[in-house]
Amino acid sequence: MTLPAAGAHGGDGPAVAAALGLDPAELVDLSQNMNPVAPPVGPLVRRHLDALHRYPDAGPATTLLAQVLDVEPARVLLTNGGSEAIHLVTRVLGGHVRSEPEFGLHPRLGRGRGRGGTMAGDEVRWRTDPHSPTGRLAAPGEHADVWDEAFYALATGRWTADREGVTVVGSLTKTFACPGLRLGYVVADPEVVRRCAEHQPHWSVSTLALAVLPDLLESADLTRWAGAVATLRAQLADLLRAHGLAVRAADAPWVLVEEPGLRARLAPHGVLVRDCTSFGLPGTARIAVPDEAGLDRLEAALRRA
Repeated sequence: MTLPAAGAHGGDGPAVAAALGLDPAELVDLSQNMNPVAPPVGPLVRRHLDALHRYPDAGPATTLLAQVLDVEPARVLLTNGGSEAIHLVTRVLGGHVRSEPEFGLHPRLGRGRGRGGTMAGDEVRWRTDPHSPTGRLAAPGEHADVWDEAFYALATGRWTADREGVTVVGSLTKTFACPGLRLGYVVADPEVVRRCAEHQPHWSVSTLALAVLPDLLESADLTRWAGAVATLRAQLADLLRAHGLAVRAADAPWVLVEEPGLRARLAPHGVLVRDCTSFGLPGTARIAVPDEAGLDRLEAALRRA
């Protein structure tokens, strides 16, 4: 059995399961970070299957999300996942990460300048909050021009840090554990939103995703979810340390483990973790916070490995 090489962004469970001869449902994929306590999204999706017969109209969903974020609708652009939000803002503003390591989809120097290739775009600084991969929330007074808040709600129990004069990108599919729906957003000055929309393909966000969004927002229980994630993260760290592993835990729905080869050792036992070599952290694994059942599966895999 040859384990496929680690993907650049995790979430390569189906390929690993196929290589191992497993049903993907039998593999606990802790290489992708999702809300471990989100309610199942399937019942919500089934309510709106009739939406598949209509072209998308993002207007009502945009207005509703703006209300939740407490901003004007003109400052919000719904996107096909957080990755499209990052792509569009990079296209318009350019910039580069404030420091390394940092999330791989953010722009770096030498690529991703703003429209027209202006050097001004290189002055725009990007940062994740909580930081990826360390998981630390930004300290008061930390500066960036573009903040990626994909995991902010799960770390704090609040939708956004509500920073003035900056651009924010977000990923609702992390918060609601439904990456297949592809729901992200940009919050920015209306002119930046307008320019981002110019580069967005028509009908970018599916009708089904737009139809489900109100139900997702109504189901949100951010305070409880953030508390549950913190509790599960502590249990995860305790479990890993009990098996002699060096753990770094912070504020995000994951922990880092300094243990070379951990991905290859755990995968044959039905648990996949993220190899952080693509972050420039060889020998480090990132392990998403699982639910209680996932913790039990991880403990069993650690014993066998």
